[in-house]
Amino acid sequence: MSRYNDIFIAIGVLFIVLLMILPISGGMLDVFQIINITISILVLLTTMYLKRSIQLSSFPTIVLILTIYRVALNIASTRLILLEGKNFDGHVIRAFGNFVVGGSYVVGLVIFFILVVVQYIVITKGAERVSEVAARFTLDAMPGKQMSIDADYNAGVITESQARKRREEVRREADFYGAMDGASKFVRGDAISTIIIVFINIIGGLVIGMLIHHMGATEAAQTYVLLTVGDGLVTQIPAILMSTSTGIIVSRAASQHSLGQDVVNELSSEPRALIIAGIAILFLGIFTPLPTVSMVFVGLTTLILGYVASRSSPKEEPETASKSGTPGKTVPSRGVEGAIPLSTPMDVSDIITTDTVEIEIGYGLIPLADRSQGGDLLDRVTMVRKQIAYELGLMISPIRVRDSVLLKPNEYIVKILGSEVARYEIFPNRLLAMNPGVVEEKIEGIPTKEPAFGLEAFWITEDQRETARGLGYTVVDAPSVFATHLTELLRSHAAELLGRREMEMLLEGLRQKVPSLVDDLIPGIMKEPVVRNVLRRLLEEKVFIRNLPVIFETLIEYGERTSDVSELTQEVRIALKRQISESVKSEDGYVHAVALSQSLEEKLNESMTTSGGKKIFNVNPEIMSKIVNSIALLLKKIMEKGNSPVIICSASIREAMARYILKSLPKIPVVAYEEMTDDVKLKVEDIVNV
Repeated sequence: MSRYNDIFIAIGVLFIVLLMILPISGGMLDVFQIINITISILVLLTTMYLKRSIQLSSFPTIVLILTIYRVALNIASTRLILLEGKNFDGHVIRAFGNFVVGGSYVVGLVIFFILVVVQYIVITKGAERVSEVAARFTLDAMPGKQMSIDADYNAGVITESQARKRREEVRREADFYGAMDGASKFVRGDAISTIIIVFINIIGGLVIGMLIHHMGATEAAQTYVLLTVGDGLVTQIPAILMSTSTGIIVSRAASQHSLGQDVVNELSSEPRALIIAGIAILFLGIFTPLPTVSMVFVGLTTLILGYVASRSSPKEEPETASKSGTPGKTVPSRGVEGAIPLSTPMDVSDIITTDTVEIEIGYGLIPLADRSQGGDLLDRVTMVRKQIAYELGLMISPIRVRDSVLLKPNEYIVKILGSEVARYEIFPNRLLAMNPGVVEEKIEGIPTKEPAFGLEAFWITEDQRETARGLGYTVVDAPSVFATHLTELLRSHAAELLGRREMEMLLEGLRQKVPSLVDDLIPGIMKEPVVRNVLRRLLEEKVFIRNLPVIFETLIEYGERTSDVSELTQEVRIALKRQISESVKSEDGYVHAVALSQSLEEKLNESMTTSGGKKIFNVNPEIMSKIVNSIALLLKKIMEKGNSPVIICSASIREAMARYILKSLPKIPVVAYEEMTDDVKLKVEDIVNV
């Protein structure tokens, strides 16, 4: 049956159109009018049981079809009334004309116009305004909702199918309220057309009765006007039901219950209000001329409802002060006034930082993250994660992106493990012109510093692009600035990003390729935290961990001899010497190095000690400062020649040396002789001897 529904609906809509021109009998008219009333009641009751408006997404179309249906019935009934006059046999219309208004067309006209005024001015105008506001606010909220869904998907909170379903719901909601804004115009037009049709029918009936059938004015009015009023009432009752349904469905926000449950639960949520209202009604009934019996009955009923509600409402148990030791003494809550204390694991989990990397953006950057507005910020975040994975071998957990009203409109913050590591302000409608260091002429724009490398830069307009390029500036758009900044931040904090969750992803990935390596190493030879610390040490010194099989083979080989993380890290570095050698080569194919003299290496080796599992030099800070300054001068000479310098020393002091160098020269690698392959072209430019 369900597969033929579309056919039945199509035939029904076509029949409604034909009903305007095809003559029908009074009996058929009765059936169609009863169907009209039935459908209107059904729609009204359905809207009262909805929890969300979009559960009846076809409502705007239903309003349109029923409006056309009522117009068709008006035309059909008008034809019968004017043609048959006293012989008209429409029982529904006659019932409304005789029973509902007592056979008086004057009373009928008054009631009819009151109903029209109520529908047009009160219900329809209100529903139209609510529809308009709901449509506007729903459309305005779409970008934020879409971004929230994309952020949850990128953060791994929801799956792709769930994200697709939620995006579809947001789209349907926007389409629904947009359609409702238009459908409310049909309801308003229906009320106006009903008045006009009644006036036309009255005039036409009087003319036909007096001129064609030679009736008196009173007899013609009693015949035609009464039938016309009955017809108007038959049409107006379903119209009011549909107007009420429209008002209910557009004023209903998302809820977990039907309208009846919400109204009863919310109005009875405060029993004292019911009790006070009941007492007030009793007072008015006893001490004023108002009807005593009715007022006392209503007042007592309200009091009883208030008493029942007070008995059934949950009682609040005061929190006792265990700290003071006094039983029954309440402890004032701290923090937000009236806040429920954290008492369940779910409450606690909401305040625990679980995202490795978070990005907060100002509302001005929302269009950059909204795909419907052409924004690709979230796609760039995903690409940055992939780039870090291919470059470093580090799988970063999904990055959560959310908007924040606490930021400037064009500002963003990057947080790692819940703490802010960087913030910057970009201008979506401008370009960033960066000075690579060789441009002397300034360009007109908003001066700033490029966030990733600290270059002098200016925010310029689109029409300045070619001018800036001609002067030698490097010009990029705002999303590219953001992506580059994020990439450099993730690179520089790579060691912090390798948490337990990221480690599990690496282990699972290696299991897919060489499962025996993981099973042999963990937990038989060493525990997972030890392996993670070794990988962190490598990332701290910018050694990529993509070659996990070699790393794990080395740890299996040396893990049974020692559990010292420093020694294990050095052995892994030696095993990765081809990778390290390639990474420190200059463009000419040579490794341009600054070395330490043998005597200096011996002195540093003698002063070396271990603190917190890390090797450090126990040397006078002034001496170490002289060593670092001397190294910096020699490195500068190499860089002036256009080469990438490194510091080379023996493996025994390499870790401690790197620890000192990275503090003042973070981008200069410190490598050991043992970490260079036999075929590498090593060129020692200078030797440090302090």
